[in-house]
Amino acid sequence: MKAQRLGAWIAIAIGASYFIVPLLGTLEFSLRMRRGEYSFDAYRSVFSDIQFRETFGYSIVMALLTIVFGMLLVVPTAYWVRLRLPQVRPVVEFITLLPLVIPAIVIVFGYLRLYNSSSLLPLTGSTSGTNALLMFSYMTLSLPYMYRAVDTAMRAIDVRTLTEAAESLGAKWPTILFRCIFPNVMSGVLSGSFITFAIVMGEFTMAALLNRPAFGPYLQLVGANKAYEPSALAVIAFAITWLSMGLIQLVSRIQKSAPAKA
Repeated sequence: MKAQRLGAWIAIAIGASYFIVPLLGTLEFSLRMRRGEYSFDAYRSVFSDIQFRETFGYSIVMALLTIVFGMLLVVPTAYWVRLRLPQVRPVVEFITLLPLVIPAIVIVFGYLRLYNSSSLLPLTGSTSGTNALLMFSYMTLSLPYMYRAVDTAMRAIDVRTLTEAAESLGAKWPTILFRCIFPNVMSGVLSGSFITFAIVMGEFTMAALLNRPAFGPYLQLVGANKAYEPSALAVIAFAITWLSMGLIQLVSRIQKSAPAKA
C-alpha cells in the first residue's frame, strides 16, 4: 500500500514538473530584461504598449459578447431538447462536438467564402460585420464547452417539473426560461463562460485571417520581433487561463453547497 502511494506521488510529481518547470523557466526569463539583475521591465514594456491595451481590450469585449450570445443560444437549445425533443439529443451533441474535429482554419475559410464582400450577406465588407463574424466564429469554437457545461447542469434539475409548476402559475415561456431555468443552470453557464473567455483571449487563427486587432495575433507579432516581452505575455496568458480554471472550481463548489431554486 505504501509503495503504491509512493508511486502515485512520484507520478504526480513528474506530471506537475512537466508543466511547472517550463512555466518557471519562462517566468525567470521574463525577469532578465535588465542585464545582471531581475526586474519587471518586460512587463512594464508590455503594459505601456498601446497596442497591448488595444488588443487586450478588444479581445475582452469580444469574449464578453461571445459569452452573452453563446449563452442565449445554448441554454434555450439545451432546455428545449431536454424537455420536448429528447430523441434528437444525440444529433445535437454530435453537432456541438464538430468544432473539436474541424480545424479552426477550415471553419474560418468557410466563413470567408460564405460571407465575403461579393456574397448575399457581405459581413466582411465592413468593420462591424467582420467583428460580428469573428464573434460567431468564437461562438462556434466554444460551442462544445458551453453546451456540455450547460447540459451537465441541466441534468441536475428536474426540468419538466419546474416547467409544469411555472406553467400552472401562469408563467410564459420567457419567464420560465429566465426566472426558473437560468438560475438553476448558472453554474454550468459560468463554467462554460470562463472556458470561453480563456479560448477567446488566446485564439489566433480566426482573428488573424479576419484581420482583427485581437490579443492572439498580438502575441504572435511580439513573439516574432522581441526577446523578453513574449515571455512576459506568455506568463500573462497562463495567468488568465489559470484564473478561469480557478473560477470554474469556485463556482462548482458554491453550486454544490447551494440548494436548487424552485
